Amino acid sequence: MNKNILSNLFLAISLLAVASCQMAQKENQNDSTVSKDTVVSQNIKPVESGYADINGLEMYYEVFGKGKPLVLLHGSFMNIPMNWAHIIPLLAKDRKVIVAEMQGHGRTKDIAREFSYEGMADDVSGLLKHLKIDSADILGYSMGGGVAFQVAVRHPEQVRRLVVLSGTYTHDGWWPDVEASFATFTADMFKGTPIQEQYERFGNDPAHFPAFVKKVISIDLKPYDWSGDVKNIKAPVFMAIGDADGVRYEHALELFRAQGGGKMGDIHGLPKSRLAIIPGTTHIGLIQRTDWLIPMITDFLDSKLNSAPPTF
Repeated sequence: MNKNILSNLFLAISLLAVASCQMAQKENQNDSTVSKDTVVSQNIKPVESGYADINGLEMYYEVFGKGKPLVLLHGSFMNIPMNWAHIIPLLAKDRKVIVAEMQGHGRTKDIAREFSYEGMADDVSGLLKHLKIDSADILGYSMGGGVAFQVAVRHPEQVRRLVVLSGTYTHDGWWPDVEASFATFTADMFKGTPIQEQYERFGNDPAHFPAFVKKVISIDLKPYDWSGDVKNIKAPVFMAIGDADGVRYEHALELFRAQGGGKMGDIHGLPKSRLAIIPGTTHIGLIQRTDWLIPMITDFLDSKLNSAPPTF
């Protein structure tokens, strides 16, 4: 892949990380009683945080707000503040927001276990049990979207509704050049970025950073296809991608059609699932589109499932 393209991608990741972390750090400076590694934004503080012993992991998590539970699952190489600092306050106004750091990410230390979407999905299931939550809405971004799909496939009884932002359910759900780029990822590309800085600040051995990068990207170097299982998910699904995303339009449309889309709602009624293609938006930029995306997410989570066509 063109080196300039990769450079632009990692610049975008770095800018996203900087923007999210600056929001959290600014608020942290105003409250000396809160750890600098805890998300604090717009005066929202976790009501609970800690580590849960799950499947051999000491899994770090934070809980904000109260109401119906919503679990946020971050993207590759990221952590809670990088991915969610600017989003948590918007969603925790009237619901319980649970954020966790996946295997090897943030404060959840790696273990001698292969990285897999299935394994991380089982970890999320275990966290819900640890928190004594029978079912929750699950929202995943990028890698977290793949984990979210697998939570719904492997633990359907724990999923009320599913939101996937720029995630895929087959390895070729990405544009071909994007999929080809995964094999070129190296630790050197992250040198000097907030991703490397936070990896070290959270107590990880800097010498292990190359192994961390290699292990995380390994899940996207192996072919996978969950089409059959994902298309049969019973929970309502809202999938959103950018029109300049790394995810193919056809990939998102294929799932939407399988979930009841592709019909005129005025005649047949609305499907329980939804699809959004956000204009002027990249893969990295999607979670910065909070002015558009958050109202769509909350409307989906709060909507009543009425598929009947409108009456006049």
